[in-house]
Amino acid sequence: MTGESKYVYKDKKNPFLMSGCKVADGYGTMLVTAVGLNTEWGLVMATISEDNGEETPLQVRLNGVATFIGKVGLAVAVLVFLILIIRFFTGHTEDKYGKPMFKAGKTSVGDAFNGIVKIFAIAVTIVVVAVPEGLPLAVTLTLAYSMRKMMADKALVRRLSACETMGSATTICSDKTGTLTLNQMTVVKAFIAGESREPPDTTEGLPPVIQALLVEGISQNTTGSVCKSKGSGEMEVTGSPTEKAILSWALKLGMNFDDERSKSSVLHVFTFNSEKKRGGVALKRSDSEVHIHWKGAAEIILDLCKTWIDSSGSVQEMTPTKVDENKKIIEGMAAATLRCIAFAYRTCDLHNVPVDEEQRQSWQIPEDNLTLLAIVGIKDPCRPNVREAVHICQKAGVKVRMVTGDNIYTAKAIATECGILQPGEDTEQYAIIEGRDFRSYSEDERLKFVDKICVMGRSSPTDKLYLVQALRKRGHVVAVTGDGTNDAPALHEADIGLSMGIQGTEVAKESSDIIILDDNFASVVKVVRWGRSVYANIQKFIQFQLTVNVAALTINFVAAISSGDVPLTAVQLLWVNLIMDTLGALALATEAPTDHLMIRPPVGRREPLITNIMWRNLIVQAFYQVTVLLVLTFKGNDILDLKLDSTARANEVRNTVIFNAFVFCQIFNEFNSRKPDQINIFRGLRQSHLFVGIISFTLVLQVLIVEFAGKFAKTTPLNWKKWIICIVIGFISWPLAAIVKLIPVPETPLSDYFRLKKRRRRHSSENRSKSDGKAEVNEGQNHHV
Repeated sequence: MTGESKYVYKDKKNPFLMSGCKVADGYGTMLVTAVGLNTEWGLVMATISEDNGEETPLQVRLNGVATFIGKVGLAVAVLVFLILIIRFFTGHTEDKYGKPMFKAGKTSVGDAFNGIVKIFAIAVTIVVVAVPEGLPLAVTLTLAYSMRKMMADKALVRRLSACETMGSATTICSDKTGTLTLNQMTVVKAFIAGESREPPDTTEGLPPVIQALLVEGISQNTTGSVCKSKGSGEMEVTGSPTEKAILSWALKLGMNFDDERSKSSVLHVFTFNSEKKRGGVALKRSDSEVHIHWKGAAEIILDLCKTWIDSSGSVQEMTPTKVDENKKIIEGMAAATLRCIAFAYRTCDLHNVPVDEEQRQSWQIPEDNLTLLAIVGIKDPCRPNVREAVHICQKAGVKVRMVTGDNIYTAKAIATECGILQPGEDTEQYAIIEGRDFRSYSEDERLKFVDKICVMGRSSPTDKLYLVQALRKRGHVVAVTGDGTNDAPALHEADIGLSMGIQGTEVAKESSDIIILDDNFASVVKVVRWGRSVYANIQKFIQFQLTVNVAALTINFVAAISSGDVPLTAVQLLWVNLIMDTLGALALATEAPTDHLMIRPPVGRREPLITNIMWRNLIVQAFYQVTVLLVLTFKGNDILDLKLDSTARANEVRNTVIFNAFVFCQIFNEFNSRKPDQINIFRGLRQSHLFVGIISFTLVLQVLIVEFAGKFAKTTPLNWKKWIICIVIGFISWPLAAIVKLIPVPETPLSDYFRLKKRRRRHSSENRSKSDGKAEVNEGQNHHV
């Protein structure tokens, strides 16, 4: 329930079980008293599933951008409305025939009211165009699209905001077993009776006493089981990967699982846990002799041993020389990326074992004066593509750290094989650290060196939690992988918790944000790519939308001030708004991630949403569009050779060309927005079927609006020369964008310059007030004197 790894004993005094908990040991009869929301587990799950309405960092940034754009648009709309109203009532607004639309005392109230309604409609349309209602749609689309595609990449997103947060991840703390490795373990080395066994499962020359004790200990001190397959009749081994490897090895040593378990009865079990790294069992044999068997991390079991059995079956003292020899064997196995497990046993007098069952449950199984039986090395090979995945992360500015319960030598060897440890990096201080050493430092001391840590061996769940907390305090966006119940606190504490779908427990999955369905580290890297894609797609859409906003608002504002008329009518602006918001969101928010995303550093927590690159692109494109369209507004009749036409006809054709050219500018600029920082804007276009479809749909509708919707959209059909002019005006934005992308931009965000100026002003005003205060004090002192 709490994510702690400690077990709670249940008896008559404390009989209640909580729904969702696991029975670690023992047996009994259970009576169900409550189900669903009436249980403690149900109440916890209901709390987890509630939406707290908390906004994600991206949503907060988007709200800021949307509010700013909306305020600017509203201000422009109010200004345009006031200017047009003043011009209308002063007789400066003319109709299409060049006559004033309002004459004091002559124009009827109805005509005047209609004129005001048209002006109001233009102002409202400007607000509609300015307000970025497509932003929520773009965010929802890109998150939903990413979630759907991530499922195909073996990642189940439980919390929507985790998609975007993963794109900002600066470090990944990964488990070893099953994530970086295949979790397919086999005993490949064995050191028994003071000598190495080749192959490890041979019984030739093996002392019978050691063979009997090993088989007895392995069969009873296990959470796995062995049974015959009904179909083939072969022995099937079940349990954790480590247990399966050990039981398979024991079968080859001649173990008959059921027979061995029937020869003795279990008095008490000390279940293996991740803190003590060992597990034990007390057995009562048929001859009433009590044997205590221990197995666990080799170096920990070795420290508890006082004797060992030689090749003749005689018990020998564990001298310091023998201890050093065994330690070298363990280090050698660990250096070969093997997980080292040791087996030991001791006898115990029956009268020292509590008779009462309740007393026996709290009895501490003796773990001193043990006799070493064997040390085995279990191989868990690295996943085939893990080294490449780690390299992609490192290239993307995401540091991968390995946190494992294995000893430091095994951890170091696996980390080197995976590419987490670079050559020469293992010699650096704090690059490789044991959990107990990390735990021994104070919180402030950990913060000083936590950035240097690459590998943490022999770590407990608490060590993992401390590591995550320290990294977050250092400003990192931390992603953590975990599969056990005791990983829940670290998964919950991290910015992004990644649980394992195959090996992960229910508690771990409930505490996580994303479930990796195939337990593969390469899938974690794919999640990072999709996270970055979410952020990049939102930025593409914002750049595209801001360009349209700036151009449309500027053109209408300047035209309203100068001529009292706007070249883009309400219907035309609404069509542009549809292209910009709905269709633009669909086209740009569903772009698939590219490899280019993984060669740039992660986005920081406080980095602005609109980057300097985006400002450069949108300012130049908006300036180009405004310049061309204003030239057409004021000199269009001459440029388009409309002098011979009537004023009404000339204005109609000119405004249609302006509208058509403006739409083509947006269509061509939509291609530029696909790759804000790359010259080749067509890369990956064949895979973007939706983008191509939306552009084609927009083009067809634009032709229909211009040629056939004249009354509705206030347009007139154009000849082929005018169409070519409009297309060329839009096309110029492509070479212009390519040239602009060659211009370097400063790394410091534009918003920081304004903050710096504000700080300087505040600082200078504070200094001025301080100096004024000092002058007053000095004046007062002089007066007093």
